[in-house]
Amino acid sequence: MAKLRYLKTLEQVKQAKESNPEFMDSTMQSIRCVYETDPALVAAVIPQPLKPTDKPEVCVTFTHIAMHVTPEMTIEIGATIFGVRAFHDGIEGTYLLTMPMTTEQAVVPGRETFGEPKKIAQIDFQKDGDQVSCSVSRMGFTYLSAKGTLGESLGPRTFTEHAFCFKAFPSCNQEDYFDQDPVLVQLEWKQNHKIVNKLDGELILGESPFDPVADLPIRRMLKLEYESGTTQSNGKVLRTVPGEWLLPFLHQRYDDPTHTGIEIGD
Repeated sequence: MAKLRYLKTLEQVKQAKESNPEFMDSTMQSIRCVYETDPALVAAVIPQPLKPTDKPEVCVTFTHIAMHVTPEMTIEIGATIFGVRAFHDGIEGTYLLTMPMTTEQAVVPGRETFGEPKKIAQIDFQKDGDQVSCSVSRMGFTYLSAKGTLGESLGPRTFTEHAFCFKAFPSCNQEDYFDQDPVLVQLEWKQNHKIVNKLDGELILGESPFDPVADLPIRRMLKLEYESGTTQSNGKVLRTVPGEWLLPFLHQRYDDPTHTGIEIGD
């Protein structure tokens, strides 16, 4: 009798869903950064129906994650989040502009399950004594990095944070833009930080034609911290949106070095 691994029984599908790493507890250590940028820029990068908050803030988190798939199997990945503060229906969170990850196993489920704007990147997270650093590189460009020295202890702390992204299916043909209306997704991240420290250091935005994070310049640093603990993620669909609301922003999840930008503000 031959074995065929391209097929599962419904019971095996159920078991696999219960152990999906997108929804399980993970241990992590992170550098969390928040900075203030220009309000007009934040407002310009947020698609409807999301709205900018009264805080023109950019949130950046560099994380080394250990996903405990089974008692015998742990998958370690590097992950980074870059987004701006936004809100929808009274819930404030981070609208995700880009989420570089180190492995295909981290990129594919997040993009397909939640519509997260993930891309494969090289992420080097280091902690040596009280020195912590991380850098993110893609396509030959190092465009995000942070480093610092551990300072005052702030932890522990437990909280839930939210993020927003759009799950979209680009059209199979050239006549249409989408196969169906995109949906707005709200993510929920439950954080349990056993260790939190202020960091004396800096966040650096590097230039890249593929990941133009430098277009949201740092005007004032608000937070630079190191944290270690556990995290758990989940999400839900909030609503469908007209495709034209997302079209001006959709290219940001792909590599488009031909787009040189548009003028915003005075």
